[in-house]
This record gives sequence, C-alpha cells and structure tokens, in this order.
Amino acid sequence: MILHATFFLWQSPVRFLPAEPVLKISVIIPVINEASLIEQAIASSWASGVDQVIVVDGGSTDGTAERASQQECDWLRSEPGRAIQQNAGAAVADGDLLLFLHVDTVLPVNAAEQLRNAVHGTSGYGGFRQRIAHPGRLFRWLEAGNAWRIQRCGMVYGDQGLFLTRATWQELGPFPEEPLMEDYILSRRLKKRLRPILLPGPLQVDPRRWVRHGVVRQTVRNRLIAAAYLAGVTPTRLASYYRRHDR
Repeated sequence: MILHATFFLWQSPVRFLPAEPVLKISVIIPVINEASLIEQAIASSWASGVDQVIVVDGGSTDGTAERASQQECDWLRSEPGRAIQQNAGAAVADGDLLLFLHVDTVLPVNAAEQLRNAVHGTSGYGGFRQRIAHPGRLFRWLEAGNAWRIQRCGMVYGDQGLFLTRATWQELGPFPEEPLMEDYILSRRLKKRLRPILLPGPLQVDPRRWVRHGVVRQTVRNRLIAAAYLAGVTPTRLASYYRRHDR
C-alpha cells in the first residue's frame, strides 16, 4: 500500500502554475511653474506604491525644475505643452502601465493596488473617482458627474488620472500634440476600442481652477469648448480663447 502511494505521487507530481507577473506602473507628471506643488506630487506618487515617477518640465522659471531634480524621480525637460511633455515622459517610461497625473492631484495610498487588481492583460485604460478638496455641495455633484462621464460616456479626462497599458499606448497613443484638449481627443480614440475602467480612488483634486472661475462657469465653459471642437473648431483656435478667459 505504501509502495503504491509512493508510485502514485511519483507519477503525478504537483504542478505549480507560474505566478502572474506584477504590473509595473510608471507615473508621468507634466509641470511648468509648479514649485509649490511638485514635491507633494512626487512624494504622494511614491506613497501610492508605483514603481517609477517621471517629471517632465516644460520650461519652469520659478524653481520647479530645481526642486524636482532634487527628489527621487526621473526628471527631464521638454518643449512646453502638456501633450508634448506627457509624450516625452511616456517615451522614457519602462512601466507596463502608464499613469498620467496632473501636478495638483494626489493619488490614493493604494492606487497601485487598485490598478493591479483591475488591469489584466495588455489592453485597458481608465481613471479614478475624484474627491475635490472643497466642502461645497456643487463639488460633490461635479465629482459624481465626472464619474458618470467615465461610466456612461467612456471619456476619461486628465484630472481623473488617465491610465493605460503600454500595449494600448503603443497601439492608440500618443497624445495629439495640440495646445488644448489632448486628453479629450485621445479618450475619444480609446473609447472606440475599449471600455474604460473607473477605479474607486479617490483621487484628491485641488479645487483652484473651479474656485477661480466658479463651478458652473468652468463646467459650462468646458462643455462649450468640447461642443465647439466637435463642430470643427481647431484646438489651436480654442486654446487662444481658453487662455484669454483663464487670466
């Protein structure tokens, strides 16, 4: 009996399935004149559990570059323009997944865990639920509306922590190097092929632009710009309008 059991075990060795490789995550932060925020952005990115932090400076003159270069990150300079800077960062990233992060947003401490649990295989993209750092009720409605836009419209904007796998980036990227709406244009391209993932986050977002312009005014302006683009107005022309009203 003992010999029979031994023979059976020898004939039927235990087979261990190979472990799924851990998803390596690269965070790419485009900046220009953000000295007051850059150190927090880098530190919070590392705290979230990612594997690489890349800061791409578009020509800062306020000390942003000096502060970033003193932190633990891959720092590089490029021509100004968010799309140009993000493309430059993606070109040197070595992660399996690319996460484009605005400097005034803070990743949740378990962002990397959320990403690794949600993204499987080589294709995929999405963003995070937001928490705008303001107590006003309008901001809660804004957060809900932005989450709804990902779930129902398939559109992920830059301030939601747009992420995508390297394979998806290589197939459907890069950002169009336009002066405005680079995230909108890329997201329209992505949603034709893929359904975005909405992660619980929350991604902490600075309310500064809504406070400066007002929640309703900023939201209406964004929708008018999107409508104008769909009607055929070029991003270059829209950017000149946007800057005039952003001063």
